[in-house]
Order: sequence, then structure tokens, then C-alpha cells
Amino acid sequence: MGAVTLTIPAEHPAFAGHFPGAPVLPGVVLLDEMVRTLELEAPQGVSRWRIGAAKFLKPVRPGETLTLEHEPQPNGSIRFTVASAGHPVAHGMLFPDAVPRVADAPALRAGASQWVAEPERGSALLLRMMMYVALRLGRPVARGILYVIAAYFFAFAPTARRHSRVYLRRALGREPGARDRFRQVFTFAATILDRFYLARQRGECLQISCEGEALMDQLLARGEGAFLLGAHLGSFEVMGAVGRARPGLRVAMAMYERNPTRIMQFFREGQGGEAAEIIELGHLEAMLRIRDCLDEGKFVGMLADRTLAEAPAQAVTFLGSPALFPSGPMRAAAALRRPVIFMTGLYRGGNRYHVVFRQIADFSARAPEGRDAAVHAAVARYARLLEEYCRSDPYNWFNFYDFWHGAGQHARSPPGATA
Repeated sequence: MGAVTLTIPAEHPAFAGHFPGAPVLPGVVLLDEMVRTLELEAPQGVSRWRIGAAKFLKPVRPGETLTLEHEPQPNGSIRFTVASAGHPVAHGMLFPDAVPRVADAPALRAGASQWVAEPERGSALLLRMMMYVALRLGRPVARGILYVIAAYFFAFAPTARRHSRVYLRRALGREPGARDRFRQVFTFAATILDRFYLARQRGECLQISCEGEALMDQLLARGEGAFLLGAHLGSFEVMGAVGRARPGLRVAMAMYERNPTRIMQFFREGQGGEAAEIIELGHLEAMLRIRDCLDEGKFVGMLADRTLAEAPAQAVTFLGSPALFPSGPMRAAAALRRPVIFMTGLYRGGNRYHVVFRQIADFSARAPEGRDAAVHAAVARYARLLEEYCRSDPYNWFNFYDFWHGAGQHARSPPGATA
């Protein structure tokens, strides 16, 4: 374990305007000082870091002397703590960019982070061929080929097929047949095909209905921005089509992009100036960019059904068994005091999609039960809404891995909390 002591001078430029009459050191400055300390000891000149988790416990005032401690973990991450006069100020986890892909880190292969270790299937040539057919020959021809592609992956992906059976058994309340399991794979393939059209603003071939428009109108009228939490359920990309149809609805997507998939790269190629704004999570400035987008009246979209590494997570009963859900998005919304909206774009067959907006929580008002309890309740409500639509539209679920594995052993819920 390493430790460094430093004093924050009263004339530090971060105190200017933050806040007048009651200067407080911004949390991003604490993280920056922690990173500076680590870079002095990091091997091979590591200069980029990802934030696995960060929690700030008390404000830092001008002239305080801080003790920064850090300890390497078996998975390559760094656990850090910051203290002032023996009292904790902040703690969390940092990951150096030199750390191997998560798939190679044994400590992260089990439990709820298992999805990051799953290899990407498919080839660049196949994607380009499918793109050509979709854009040149039209959607009906492309969907005909899609049945062949879906049948191939259904036949030669036994691990995904096994996990699909477990999920469908929970969602359907019965033993799923081969038709059920193929339908889930084909639904996944159909939404990917339609992403090509949506990414190139050719969504006129799709019929999109919407539920919860009044809620979105109210939030737009407030002009304060809000969080949109989606999941790997249906298509999040139909949000773009909905936004273009509603003046003033602007969305920035916050996501981890360190290892973008082939599919994501292909979608970016044809977007040009119409590409959605992306906030890359895991960097020191991400929270500041999220705050700025919200202040501009934008909606910040996140997918909130997969946990990553040591990021904060909460065990919630989901489809009959405990599962881990990330609590970071809710904590960010609570810290920035913004509303949180559940959003999903459900594929209903053919060319039909149904977009749903439902409120999860509104952190703009102070919660009488306290922030931690309010965050815990919001995560539980998110899981309940996700479960509701997994049951009503079961073939829209696209987490083809062991979603429930190890939830009991790896839960990081607040002490005494229940879901």
C-alpha cells in the first residue's frame, strides 16, 4: 500500500466559484490528485485511467491536509482512499488503461460481470454484406436473409442457447420450446437490422407507437434535463427516431466505449454529422459532461442492466431470483438531483415498435428517507419495470449470458437493505 500527504492551498483555482462564500474542492480534483499520485508509480507510463467506482463522503475545505492511500488489487485495479485528519473523505476503484481486457482478468469472469468475457460473434464481411442488402435491396429481402443468419447462430451458439432457455423459463413461466428460443434470437437479429435504418435516418419503413408522451412533454417543458435508463431489452436506438419527431428532445448517450464492437463501429460509419453525442464513461470528465448536458436541457441515456467489475451494484429479486443491477446511474441522478425515466423500445413483430417512457424516480426534490434509501428504492423499481416488460414481451431480452450467477455472493447492497 502506498500513501501520500498533501495540503490543498486556499488559493487553489478550483475554489474560485465553487462555491461563493463556501468554497469546496470539487470531487474531480480529488480524483485528479489521486491519479497524479498513481502515475508516479504506475508501470510502463500508464497515463489513462478508468473509474470503477468513486464515493465522496465529506467536503474538502481550503487549507486541509489530505492523506491519499492506494492498494493494488488481484484483478489489476487500484483501490484508493482519501482522508483528512483521520476522517474518510473519498474512496473508490481505478483501472489503469494498461490492464488487459476484462475477459482476461480471472477475478471478473464470474458473477454479474461475466458478459464482458463473452467473445463477439460474426464477421466484418458478413456485416458489410448485410448492410449492402439492407440499404440497396430493401428491408423485405434483408429480413429473408435474416432467417438464415438467425438459424446459423441458433444452431452454433450452444452457450447462449442454454442461457436463453433459463431466461425464457423464468419469463414465460413454462418450459420454452425450440420455437420460443429461435424467436428470441430472430428478434435480436431483427432489431440489429433495423438499427442500420435508424442510424441512417431511414426509419420511415418502421411503425413506431409511443406510451408516456405526456411525461416527456412535462420534462421538456421544465428544460432541466433528465436521465433515461434503458436495458438490453428491445431497441434503444428507436429513441433517435422518437427524438427527431419531437422538437427539443435531445439525447446524449453515456456508455463504456473502450472496446467498441464491430456492430457499433458499422453504425458509426454512416452517421456523419447526425451521430448521437456520446459520453464515454470511466474517465474523470464524464460526470462533468453529464452535468453540462443536463444543464443544457438534454436527456442522458444509459443502459442500466449490466454491472461491470467493482462498480457499485445492488442485489434485487428479478424474475424470481436475486440478480445484480448497477446503482451508479441512480447515484449520479441523485447527486445531480434529476428525474429518472425508464425507457424501452419493444419490437412487436414485422416493422412495429412500441416505445415506453415511465418515471422511476424524481431526485429533484430531497427524499425524506435519505439519499441512499431513495437510490435503493429506485434501483428496485427499475428492476420491477424491467421484469414487467420481460414478461409482456419476453423475446425482446438480449442478455445471452448467465444473468443470475453469483448474485448472492457478490451483492454490494447497503447494510440492512431489502428489495
